[in-house]
Amino acid sequence: MTRLHTLIRNNGRQAVLELDYDRRVVDAAAGYLATEDVEVGFLFSGWAYTPLPHRRLKDDETWTVRTDHASVVVQPGLFVPERGEPIPVGVPYGSRARLILLYLQTQAIKNQSREIELGHNLTNWMRKMNIPKGGKSYTDVREQADRIARCRLTFQFRQGSFSGLLNQHILDQAVFVGDPNSPATHFAESVKLSEGYYEQLKKHPLPVEDAAIRQISNNSMAIDLYIWLAYRLHALSQATQITWKSLHVQFGSGYGRLDNFKLRFKESMALALAVYPDADVRDGPVGIVLNPSRPPVSSKTKTVSIER
Repeated sequence: MTRLHTLIRNNGRQAVLELDYDRRVVDAAAGYLATEDVEVGFLFSGWAYTPLPHRRLKDDETWTVRTDHASVVVQPGLFVPERGEPIPVGVPYGSRARLILLYLQTQAIKNQSREIELGHNLTNWMRKMNIPKGGKSYTDVREQADRIARCRLTFQFRQGSFSGLLNQHILDQAVFVGDPNSPATHFAESVKLSEGYYEQLKKHPLPVEDAAIRQISNNSMAIDLYIWLAYRLHALSQATQITWKSLHVQFGSGYGRLDNFKLRFKESMALALAVYPDADVRDGPVGIVLNPSRPPVSSKTKTVSIER
């Protein structure tokens, strides 16, 4: 356990706030340590290397991320009004899109079904993730759910001389409500994961803690880093250095200057580590050093969660 978590356990949140720690990091760590929630979420492990954009792109713009191991292309879907030309709705982005994807995939794994109800079920879960119901938050959730329902993905993976391709939609079907001529009010109430995506999810599920995601639910990069660490750290056999250049390519799309990216990355990494006490990540001479660590979700907890 890190020094911060030990201090909170021994002295309490208020005492630690008087020390030289970022309040957001202390609050995230204290909130995580205080929860008794043992629920586990799941997502396709491919997202560990290829995150969605943090900010809104132009509605007709394609999103591409390339790393040493994988690449993803996300194409915006189309809204088709009763009259007129199809309208691009844009690719999913930000923390809301990540939370919705986590919800969809978790429900699919736990219920062993491709069909997922949104509506009140999604609203209740988003509230659990510290996203208030109503107002702009509710509008954002509906918009991101619609973008996810329509977008198309191309995943490419590389390992040595072998490579793989996954080219498809996340969803096969969606039932919409609202004005059929308005993309702003026309949103999905129930959806069905595409068969190919569902099969990949079942083959390569990455377990994460709901309690951890809840504490960082408003920071899309912190969510990405937590997922990345959950995937990478337990599989390492030795200390592994990751350069700033590699980190910028993988997580810094949209940040032109490396110094601006470093600042945002360090802030987000601190939040991710606040909710992953067993993660051993240190500063390195040209980036960061990842050390073998226990996964955030034990095999026993993962099995119990699936069987519920």
